[in-house]
Amino acid sequence: MSCTKFDLGPSEFVGKVAKQFAVAAPTVKSQNAAVISVRAAGYDEELVKTAKTIASPGRGILAMDESNATCGLRLASIGLENTEVNRQAYRQLLVGTPGLGEYVSGAILFEETLYQSTTDGSKMVDVLSQGGIVPGIKVDKGLVPLAGSNNESWCQGLDGLASRTAAYYKQGARFAKWRTVISIPNGPSELAVTEAAWGLARYAAISQDNGLVPIVEPEILLDGSHGIDRTLEVAQKVWSKVFFFLAENNVLFEGILLKPSMVTPGAECPERATPEKVAEYTLSLLKRRVPPSVPGIMFLSGGQSEVEATLNLNAMNQSPNPWHVSFSYARALQNSVLKTWKGQPENVEAAQKALLVRAKANSLAQLGKYSAEGEAEEAKKGMFVKGYTY
Repeated sequence: MSCTKFDLGPSEFVGKVAKQFAVAAPTVKSQNAAVISVRAAGYDEELVKTAKTIASPGRGILAMDESNATCGLRLASIGLENTEVNRQAYRQLLVGTPGLGEYVSGAILFEETLYQSTTDGSKMVDVLSQGGIVPGIKVDKGLVPLAGSNNESWCQGLDGLASRTAAYYKQGARFAKWRTVISIPNGPSELAVTEAAWGLARYAAISQDNGLVPIVEPEILLDGSHGIDRTLEVAQKVWSKVFFFLAENNVLFEGILLKPSMVTPGAECPERATPEKVAEYTLSLLKRRVPPSVPGIMFLSGGQSEVEATLNLNAMNQSPNPWHVSFSYARALQNSVLKTWKGQPENVEAAQKALLVRAKANSLAQLGKYSAEGEAEEAKKGMFVKGYTY
């Protein structure tokens, strides 16, 4: 049977028809008539270079890709109205922090920020690039209810993704981010896991085809009272399916980055885990599921306190890993910044210094050299929000 190039839904794919199709890749036949998938390699060299640049020693990612609505909630917490001017002022504060590129290698932007300029007319993406920081872009369209599931979600955004990623590349973005979530209290159902893995794989293939390094992010939510062993069990299942579908979609592993949640107990579990235990379980997951060809593991903080996220990262870097094990934090980098800034122009410099403090702490954690000595009590407060969206 000849091979046809088109997208299949996950339920169709996992059936017998999967054997008959090579998805998103041209095919050739060998002399024994076996079908071999051939990957189009237009951006491969650039993808590998970008991924390695982001996964460079002592550096990680600043996640500042909150939607305008979520950014508005952050601004409201310090008494500011959710206007484009105020969002611009805050994002300008972040991207314009002098010396940030020493600790941060990439910044994930929301679409508004990708096309936004600073008050002096400089493009935000140019400010980042000039500071040695690779601009990235959130490309998913958010979570919606997954019909037929146990009150679970799926991530939308594949429609039109090819044209959007091509436009984002032209605007200066060089990597992308797609977040989907898995809820342990709600199952997770086989349907939800398959949908999450399939969507991530299609997104990754489309992004690479248009020159963007895809960050693959299936977040295991902290919601629930389950223990750390249950988290590990679910994470192993999810990552197994994610890498199966990535391979079936001919995704170049050397040109991706992962953004997993750490393996921790549920937020409502009475038995907490030490950084050493979190590191043990998380590294076990990675070693069992993630090929060493993947350049970087850029952990999300998932509502941990600023200090907790840094301590856990530091514990994971106490011995050599086959990957660059680092951070892609949002709240765990920005919480102190917002509270220092308070929306006042005279506080911008102090807020930028607060960002550098957190970025440097996580840089040291990536190198396995962090100490929590002298950390402010505010940085130790948890930021978990049940059912968090952004």
